[in-house]
Amino acid sequence: MVTLNQSMLTAARDLLALCKRRGLKIAAAESCTGGLLLAALTEIPGSSEVVDRGFVTYSNQAKHEMLGVPTRTLEKYGAVSQETSLAMAKGALAHSLADITVAITGIAGPGGGSKQKPVGLVHIAAAVRSGARLHRECRFGNIGRAKVREKSVLEAFAMLRDIVLTIKPKKKPAKRKK
Repeated sequence: MVTLNQSMLTAARDLLALCKRRGLKIAAAESCTGGLLLAALTEIPGSSEVVDRGFVTYSNQAKHEMLGVPTRTLEKYGAVSQETSLAMAKGALAHSLADITVAITGIAGPGGGSKQKPVGLVHIAAAVRSGARLHRECRFGNIGRAKVREKSVLEAFAMLRDIVLTIKPKKKPAKRKK
């Protein structure tokens, strides 16, 4: 079982502060992490200023129905693939009010792996309304289900930070003089 540890909470707090300063909203589409990323973000007071929503899309049907991931993508590449993670991130943008999204899909284990897609393989993608996309393939190895999920969330937070830093801050309206 995964518990929110200090590393995850610190990364969540830092990301929320960065997004708040830049006026950005986040949404997440999670498969193998099952909402863990959003749980870490929403553990921080004030997170509602940044977090728009989350999608837990564990099954292929949920990925298709909730995020619009094409059935063809799932059939051709599988749920755990670069193509699916990017489609999940794009779908989260389309179905939210967020400025930036992250998607996580992988094989946490202990079963479900294969030679081509071993336990510990995770694809993480981020998308921005401006069209920017980022993808990372992580091969954590068979380190245990909880550790794969934890490392996936930490990697997703790092990826979000990297992509947020490429976005120009939104201009805040000038304060009126009284």
